[in-house]
Amino acid sequence: MKLRLLNLIQNRKELLVLILSISLCLLAINNPILKIQKSVTSYMFLVDVSQSMNAEDLTYNKNNISRIEYTKLIIKNIIDASECGSFFSINIFAADNVASIIEPVEKCKNYDELIDTVQKLEWRMAWKGNSRITFGIKSAAKMQDSLNFPSKILFFTDGDEAPKVNAINKVNLDNFSLGNELIFIGIGGDKNVPVPRYNSRNMLVGFWGMDIYDSLPGATGERSSDTGKDEPDPSVASAEYDRYLSKLYEDYLLELSIQIKSQYIKGDISNSFVKTILKNKPQKKIKSELLLERPSVFLILLLIVILYTENYIATFFRRFTQ
Repeated sequence: MKLRLLNLIQNRKELLVLILSISLCLLAINNPILKIQKSVTSYMFLVDVSQSMNAEDLTYNKNNISRIEYTKLIIKNIIDASECGSFFSINIFAADNVASIIEPVEKCKNYDELIDTVQKLEWRMAWKGNSRITFGIKSAAKMQDSLNFPSKILFFTDGDEAPKVNAINKVNLDNFSLGNELIFIGIGGDKNVPVPRYNSRNMLVGFWGMDIYDSLPGATGERSSDTGKDEPDPSVASAEYDRYLSKLYEDYLLELSIQIKSQYIKGDISNSFVKTILKNKPQKKIKSELLLERPSVFLILLLIVILYTENYIATFFRRFTQ
């Protein structure tokens, strides 16, 4: 049976190619759509821009730099190490909400825009002074659902919340469903350092004081005001002992990650850290449509080429194997 089939194919090659070509032509004319699901490499950068991120407790090239500047270096490293075809979005977090700066775009076609946006991230983008991380992750989840584009959420933060979480203001996260798509990236050192205070011209005027911090409902700024409008000179700590101190609240971020079944990784600019991040791709797949017109035409051309170059191809493979 197999021998007869092989003989039929050998003796009727042109007829078989003609029949297949006609079938593929009819398929191309109708141009049906094949719905498929495919994996995508996509990351949502969520950057904490509250003023505690201005604390300088990290080192780069033997110089002390702020947490937000260190975050920018990490993000640039992740973008640079990713392959073309990877997608990135840039978002900022302050108070209890998230704002989108760049929606998911492909890396290589939008590289300059991505890097330029990252470089411009700063504390004056914050619209309120308080910081509620639990609300922030809920807002990020809603934003991702609205975009309908699965991404691994990378939340860069020092975990310094204000007001501090207690039994009264604690948010219930039992029904949070995107924990497996979220990674907390801890930014900051393990020792308490003072938080610089800048005016709206981004000039350093001193350090945040404990009395100012405790008397306000939000982190380093009033809840209802724009913290970038401190004119002409905002009040600052009167002495070194009076300064508000901040650090990376790693235990709190670990507790949150366990609660919502997400991940926590301490951020650094090493190659091993970047490789670890790029291995974490979104688990959800995107729905895509494949038009069958072009594949059909390609197969027709391929069949015709094989039909009339069969002897040359066979001779080439014989010589290659010898």
